[in-house]
Amino acid sequence: MKRPSPCPGSLTRRSLLQAGIGTLAATAGAAMAEVKPGAAAAPAGGLPCGDLCGAKISRVLLGGNLISGFMHSRDLKYVNALFKAYATEAKILETLKVAEAHGINTVFETGGQFVQRYNREFGGKMQFIPHIKVDVKQSETELNDHIAQQADTGAVALYVWGVAADKLLKAGEIDRLARAVELAKVTGLPIGVGGHSLLVAQACEKHGIPCDFYVKTFHRDDYPSATPKALRKEFIWLDGGEGWYDNMWCINPEETAEFMSSVKKPWIAFKVLAAGAIHPRVGFQHAFQHGADFIAVGMMDFQIAENCQLANQYIAASMSRQRPWCA
Repeated sequence: MKRPSPCPGSLTRRSLLQAGIGTLAATAGAAMAEVKPGAAAAPAGGLPCGDLCGAKISRVLLGGNLISGFMHSRDLKYVNALFKAYATEAKILETLKVAEAHGINTVFETGGQFVQRYNREFGGKMQFIPHIKVDVKQSETELNDHIAQQADTGAVALYVWGVAADKLLKAGEIDRLARAVELAKVTGLPIGVGGHSLLVAQACEKHGIPCDFYVKTFHRDDYPSATPKALRKEFIWLDGGEGWYDNMWCINPEETAEFMSSVKKPWIAFKVLAAGAIHPRVGFQHAFQHGADFIAVGMMDFQIAENCQLANQYIAASMSRQRPWCA
């Protein structure tokens, strides 16, 4: 099965590793037409791009949760099932078409099988940045094989999954995190490190872990379902406890913005809408004005047109922001 054209050198990655609901915009109608096999995607355009260590990435990435079939639902237990009933395979492919038509050129984290199918069957040019799962029980051979599999999806970059990095840091396994980055470097792709906790990026900087970019949660903390400040603690999304209802992803936005202002590597901010609790008018503006180079946003097809329009507005307004663009 032929996959999308990879970055230079990707054909040798495996051998190298083994060796070592929003408002509908009226303009969305045409882009939301039925996806038909053989129909070329509309030309990408409408969003500025940044250079992620050699990869040309739109400043808004399509978050993978809603492509792979997962939605955060807080205490509304029916929400995930409702979303899965809506997001059929045909709808996911349609969503990729709409995203590309509005200038989004990269899917983030999960959903690679749909990206490959969309590009192959519908003439798309969508890129993919998958995550690397790292576990303390993995052998180095198992980790190598996993990295190779992720690289072989046609990835333009890789990153250590935020959940994995959080767990490694919490367990005091910073050396294992560093080793995962070193092994992934062999692919020749840009390598990032993700984290919900700011401690992850801080530890990477302190220990000189040679990652190329960071993936960090970032959103305001004044929305109604946010965990009260008195109950917030590091790794609350791992441990649970009082005040945690699948509802708090960046417990210290001011400290995050301050620290990232001292980091010269590109920054992909995710959960910028606090998993749906914040409107894009607020979340996008906050992320770009406070230093994010890219934002990864889970979107359904009917949200994309408005969100891209808003992103363009806030990107343009952020050109004189305090943290320089690092990508």
